[in-house]
Amino acid sequence: MDLLEERAKKKPMRIVLPEGEEDRIIRASVKAAAEGLAKPILLGDEDAINKRMRDSGLSLRNIKILNPEYSPKMNEYIEKYLEIRRGKRVSEAMAKRILRRPLYYGAMMVRMGDADGMVAGAVSITASVIRASLLLIGLQRDITVPSSFFIMETKNERIGEDGTLIFADAAVNPDPTPEQLADIAIASARSARALLGWTPRVAMLSFSTKGSAAHSLVDKVKEATKIARLKAPDVAIDGELQADAALLPSVAEKKIKGDVGPVAGRANILIFPDLDAGNIAYKLVQHVCGAGAYGPILQGFKKPVSDLSRGAKAEEIVGVITIVNILAQGF
Repeated sequence: MDLLEERAKKKPMRIVLPEGEEDRIIRASVKAAAEGLAKPILLGDEDAINKRMRDSGLSLRNIKILNPEYSPKMNEYIEKYLEIRRGKRVSEAMAKRILRRPLYYGAMMVRMGDADGMVAGAVSITASVIRASLLLIGLQRDITVPSSFFIMETKNERIGEDGTLIFADAAVNPDPTPEQLADIAIASARSARALLGWTPRVAMLSFSTKGSAAHSLVDKVKEATKIARLKAPDVAIDGELQADAALLPSVAEKKIKGDVGPVAGRANILIFPDLDAGNIAYKLVQHVCGAGAYGPILQGFKKPVSDLSRGAKAEEIVGVITIVNILAQGF
């Protein structure tokens, strides 16, 4: 995180936080602004936010507060919303009602270039954050499904990138199809390049390594690997691999006949076959092994958006703001 913070400070971006009246969001925004990690924009009632600031002894310096109810941009946003929803029988009154909701207003700010990224989810559920983002920000042209990743900072410097790994998808897609799993792999490789400057080495995980087991679940991962390689021939992607074969060179050499390639034993991105595996894995690594877990960070969208755990602490929200700021620098 120290390295990420240094990168964020080089170019603070406008990050909108729709849940601007929430205490944790306020504290995180104050710290992010004070340290030059981002230029936060809080959505909500200005009087309510100011009162919380005063009660906590916090400063509003370098933080913008915006109430969608009184926004001078509302008419412009309504026009754009009606354009997006053309043919869906949406009236101007309905559009205004929707855009009064901070999540939708924040997503529209990002679409219209009035904000560079969005961080939400301290109060809203993940599905609501994704719904607003899908409608108003949209997905990258060649990506068919939104997904998420966690940055896992472990204490074992022999794995991944000096102990750091990306886990995906651990928060969004319960049972991705082979096509969706391929897109998750590609989106994760792009995230690793943009955020961490890595050369991606993507392992498609399974309970089988190169045909050691036969099952329809293994076939799904094999098919996803083929699709991902065709769509992104410039990315090192390999599968199916068991986790130990993906991370440990000695195991990869034992389990794989011939050339193990650039990924096996050296993977820095782990793609899990379903949400059960991904979510369980990141929480075990975090709580049993004491790894730092940063995320979930949403990916696949045209511009950066991140979800938050509803139990996230203010310090963790600062970390997510920092990550979204860096991603926004590349758009």
